[in-house]
Amino acid sequence: MRLIPDQDERDLAAMCRNLLADRDIPGLWKALAEGGLLGLAIAEEYGGSGGRLTDLGVFCVEAGRALCPMAVHSTVQAALALDWLGSRQVRVAWLPGLAAGTVRATTALWNARDAASPGAVRASAIADGWCLSGAADFVYHDERIDVVVVGAGSAAGTKVFVVDADSPGIAVEPLVLMGGHRATRIVFDDVAVSGDDRVLDIGESEMRRVANAAVALLCLDLVGVGEAVLARTVKHTTMREQFGRPIASFQAAQHLVANIRIALTAARLSAQSALFWIGRGRVGTRETAIAKMHATAIKQVTLDAHQLHGGMGYVVDTDLHLFSERARLLSTLGGGADVAAKWLEDEMDWENAQ
Repeated sequence: MRLIPDQDERDLAAMCRNLLADRDIPGLWKALAEGGLLGLAIAEEYGGSGGRLTDLGVFCVEAGRALCPMAVHSTVQAALALDWLGSRQVRVAWLPGLAAGTVRATTALWNARDAASPGAVRASAIADGWCLSGAADFVYHDERIDVVVVGAGSAAGTKVFVVDADSPGIAVEPLVLMGGHRATRIVFDDVAVSGDDRVLDIGESEMRRVANAAVALLCLDLVGVGEAVLARTVKHTTMREQFGRPIASFQAAQHLVANIRIALTAARLSAQSALFWIGRGRVGTRETAIAKMHATAIKQVTLDAHQLHGGMGYVVDTDLHLFSERARLLSTLGGGADVAAKWLEDEMDWENAQ
């Protein structure tokens, strides 16, 4: 694992930053598809760019820095899940469209409060396929979503289904999250699913590996949020003067900025470590738990940035609140630091028992 990005990674980060500068969602989506970023970690034979999971991590840092819409993350997670969990038939059926941006997906594979736990959707076998019942909370969904990639428990174990978003029996209930972020609750009322390209048989460890990858990627989004906030804060403290000298010259301000940099470095390195090992076939629960615990500290980073901006840090015209609201959301999505600590405890107990 490299601690310093090589030239290819720096070039990728620069390209991502340029593309994500367009905040117009239709234009952004097209730019991401044409730049090969929606299929960054998908093999070229399925329409992707043939990159590594760590390349996707580079994109996620820039996505956080630019406050990229969470619907993009959801589609990328769906593509990753279908690539890792699906058969060749599944990959051929869905990955080219997801990579090209012609198919948009949302992901409801695990419990939004604890990514290590299954969701509340259940699957029952019927004569010509499966029937889904239950609800998935905190799912990113809008009128442009084509399919829902959902995990469901059954008598035969956990399965993954690719369901058309307009299937009979699906109801979408809007939810308003903190900071005005929007998600939905998708209710499945006897939704029929059939077809070898829509039903995936998986193992528990396989699902956990996908969940860990998604958590680690969102940790790097948080790193991007923190780096954007740090850049704004350094600029403000070097320009703003108190008592005839810049705020940045005061030791208290310097200590806060130093703490922000330390927290960001720890979060970045731990998340990169998780992606490195997951990308090499590990489930990576220990590494992901550590990454999540470090990443949740970025919520405090954004609050420290508000303090260093003084009164103007609490004025919405500065846009600083958008970063702190995203940090609060991503710090809890999939489980906060307390949940991640339980993952680590369980992993250590399992290792000690071997």
